[in-house]
Amino acid sequence: MKKLVCKIYLFRHGQTYFNEKHIFTGWKDSELTPRGINQAKIIGKKLKNKRIDVAFQTRLSRSKDTLKEVLKHHPECFAIIQDDRMIERSYGKLQGVSHKSFIEKYGKKKFDIYHRSYKTAPPGGESIKMVEKRVLSFIHDLLKFVKEKKVNVAISAHGNSMRPFRRYFEKLTVKKMIKLENPWDDYFEYSVKC
Repeated sequence: MKKLVCKIYLFRHGQTYFNEKHIFTGWKDSELTPRGINQAKIIGKKLKNKRIDVAFQTRLSRSKDTLKEVLKHHPECFAIIQDDRMIERSYGKLQGVSHKSFIEKYGKKKFDIYHRSYKTAPPGGESIKMVEKRVLSFIHDLLKFVKEKKVNVAISAHGNSMRPFRRYFEKLTVKKMIKLENPWDDYFEYSVKC
């Protein structure tokens, strides 16, 4: 008997006002710019001919609003589930601070450490390693869900929460994962035997 293959469609939300202004966003809610809405529509068009049964989002409006554009093409989607294990990385006390003002005050070296270090967390925030731990917990439950329900899923994620997703499915090293730049107008497709 041939095994059924289910699909996971992973994408990042469109550009937000904080993204545009190079501000540490984290768990702060920053809405999509007109360009961000257009990027969400581009993802929607690219996924138009795929089947999406269930969709996942976080509590942040940028995740929800991007997903809304994608699901305009998917009347077959019967459930939208919110799961904050795949929410953006918390930048703690840096949330709402512009990259430029941080660099001016503390220097580029410290910025690079807080911005992209795997193990170092910004004050009151999360390291990428901490984000990976919660995202892996989500992936574990997601795979079980996909196999049991035999569904295709869409995931409206965030730049930093996508890194561990991609590391897991693309079998990347930590070094490669840290260097990833996730597009605002494209998606990644993964197959699961269900």
